[in-house]
Amino acid sequence: MAAAPAADPPTGSPLPSLESILRARVYDVAIESPLEPARRLSQQLGQTILLKREDLQPVFSFKLRGAYNRMSSLTEDERQRGVICSSAGNHAQGVALAAEKLGVAATIVMPTTTPEIKVEAVERLGGTIVLAGDTYDDAQTEAHRRAREGQLTFIHPFDDADVIAGQGTIGMEILRQCSPPPAAVYVPIGGGGLAAGIALYIKTVHPDVQVVGVEPEDAASMTAAFEEGQPITLDHVGNFADGVAVRRVGDLTYRLCREHLDRIVRVGTDQTCSAIRDIFRDTRSIVEPAGALAVAGLLADGERPAGPLVALNCGANVNFDRLRHVAERADIGAQREALFGVEIPDRPGSFLDFCKVLGERQVTEFNYRYSGPGTARIFVGVETGSPLITQQLVTALEGAGYPTTDLSADAMAKTHVRYMVGGTAALGDEVLYRFEFPERRGALLGFLERVGVRWNISLFHYRNHGSDFGRVLVGVQVPPADRAELARHLEQVGYPHWDESENPAYALFLARDEEDAS
Repeated sequence: MAAAPAADPPTGSPLPSLESILRARVYDVAIESPLEPARRLSQQLGQTILLKREDLQPVFSFKLRGAYNRMSSLTEDERQRGVICSSAGNHAQGVALAAEKLGVAATIVMPTTTPEIKVEAVERLGGTIVLAGDTYDDAQTEAHRRAREGQLTFIHPFDDADVIAGQGTIGMEILRQCSPPPAAVYVPIGGGGLAAGIALYIKTVHPDVQVVGVEPEDAASMTAAFEEGQPITLDHVGNFADGVAVRRVGDLTYRLCREHLDRIVRVGTDQTCSAIRDIFRDTRSIVEPAGALAVAGLLADGERPAGPLVALNCGANVNFDRLRHVAERADIGAQREALFGVEIPDRPGSFLDFCKVLGERQVTEFNYRYSGPGTARIFVGVETGSPLITQQLVTALEGAGYPTTDLSADAMAKTHVRYMVGGTAALGDEVLYRFEFPERRGALLGFLERVGVRWNISLFHYRNHGSDFGRVLVGVQVPPADRAELARHLEQVGYPHWDESENPAYALFLARDEEDAS
């Protein structure tokens, strides 16, 4: 990652103020969203948990606040020329709704990978959609080009004083709705506009209330900025929580978050999936991954203060196909389920003996296929309930003579291997890579064409999780003398990739046994 100038200069005043939040025009389009008790989570944690329901806004996201506040300040000349923005979904809907309300023409540039549900939502609001590039950065570049050519006003999704002030009205509502004030407010961070606005208001009015930012582990751009002392551009961000998948935070948002945030908590994909389920159990509503970050961060925060806590449900624009992936990973994220690779004797009665060690614990998954005499390898999921019980189970299995590998935190095992258990292949010179590529029509074909045909593909697993990026596991037969050349070729291909040749799940279930090879 490297330091870089902002992609576009922030517009409006140098920094928003408390007065600009108090004067923000948002309620022409936004509702004062309710602050609701999460009774099940409160009981679980032994303290009051309140959910700020921005997922109930007309566009199912907080983004309309900042977009409308910025656009309401347009001059008559700017309104006549129209506006443009780049967005993967939620900001696009906010701009489109504001444009409809104000009678302004709006062009929305979205990545080609944008889920259909978000494209359709913008179309319904009357925005003119342009699909450009695979990523948000590609879409932003195209939006700036069109803004210059058409003299359109670019509406920034986060690094704009008026946008930040609009989002800050959420902090104003929280303090009005929660009396006495909460001990802490948890806010998701993407580009930082939401966190900056809320933190500015709360810390100005009630400095003793903690404001905690929450980022995905694989898109922690604000954390990186804090560590470097300035906004920097990350080489790659994960896209599961696409609403906060920002490679570089804003200059204004960095300054405000640096001054007003108490700390930042980072959470993984599985923790986010678990939080989506926790929110559903309390509200019967399904939020998008970015919308669940605050709850995930609250649950993961080792410095969580005593007293009432507020978590912001910031959006519910979730692609329905993604829910399958969420359901699969929720128990692991809550550490209620563990995944193991276990070796047992391949003889009659061995499964029964193994299950006796498990006792009455609920088995959630069991994968096995005969691959030869001797030792059988099984992929098993077990409902454990806590990390302590997971460790106790590993100890019990090892004590009974079953070599056990805990795969609960192994991304490749959870995404690919669990669906591939079927015996090892008698292939030599195989290396294993995990890839991500933009998910769109023809994407899989395009991926294969870019990888090329020089080396034989010996293993391939692809599964669509309903997200913006496809995930592929590829085995390639490559003589040792060609390995460096393969690495150079993959760098030229340009897709994010990871060498998984030494992954323990691969060794257990997919790789050639060394005993068989000899």
